[in-house]
Amino acid sequence: MQFIQLVISGLAQGCIYGLIALGFVLIYKATETVNFAQGELLMIGGFAGLFAATTLGMPYWAVILVAMAVTALIGFLNERIILRPILGQSAVAIVMVTIGFGYMARGLVTMIPVIGTDTHTLPVPFRGEVFRLGGLVISAEHVVIIAVTIVLCGLLAAMFRFTKIGIAMQAMSQNQLAAYYMGIPVKRLSSLIWAISAAVAAIAGILLAPLTFIHANMGFIGIKAFPAAVIGGFTSLPGAIVGGLIIGVVEALAGFYLMEGFKDAAPFLVVLAMLVLKPNGLFGERLAKKV
Repeated sequence: MQFIQLVISGLAQGCIYGLIALGFVLIYKATETVNFAQGELLMIGGFAGLFAATTLGMPYWAVILVAMAVTALIGFLNERIILRPILGQSAVAIVMVTIGFGYMARGLVTMIPVIGTDTHTLPVPFRGEVFRLGGLVISAEHVVIIAVTIVLCGLLAAMFRFTKIGIAMQAMSQNQLAAYYMGIPVKRLSSLIWAISAAVAAIAGILLAPLTFIHANMGFIGIKAFPAAVIGGFTSLPGAIVGGLIIGVVEALAGFYLMEGFKDAAPFLVVLAMLVLKPNGLFGERLAKKV
């Protein structure tokens, strides 16, 4: 029973990793850029939700919408103002810009007097509640995280499969030049994808808040989400979620059954094994982009 309890806890944490990894994959598929500020966007979403809940007194569902809107706008402006002017530069230059944006965002947040480096609590309506199934005791926070992740993945899958924008994004991810010649607004869609990935990070931040609270360094969780994208395959959206679940479960089991310190090292050991055995990830594409 203890094992099942750990697995459920790991799945909930893995959903957070998977949502952040989803942002990595969305941006990489569309622009071939790795956004290492994805964790900081999660942090910004968390603080935006905290402001909406504590200062504006909004209900929980509205808090999520506000966090998504604020973070999506920042992601959109980040692509338009900071990243678009340096397109065509080396991949290393673009990656360094995203890392710099992350440090800048974290520094600006800590400079706000009411925030600083303190830890803050996001009020949620289900805090402290549990569900009992036989001998299992499942916290409401874990249930909400898993449920919201399933719904969000379903919505994203429907968007990419049934909407014109989603189909255009798929075409752009295969070949930007061909998509441009077919009349697809590549630049506009690129900005939209950055906004969507930022909004997904904001949802992850709101879901994570009841587990780890809200603080300026919560964005470092993006470092653990990156291995999830590698495990699933950087070209696979479902792979990002699966990779996150694997990391979450491995981390939970390693933290309980192995010596202290293995909990943080276990995800990266899994990544090393994956790079040796299956370099493209579980669901990564082997072929070059289609023309």
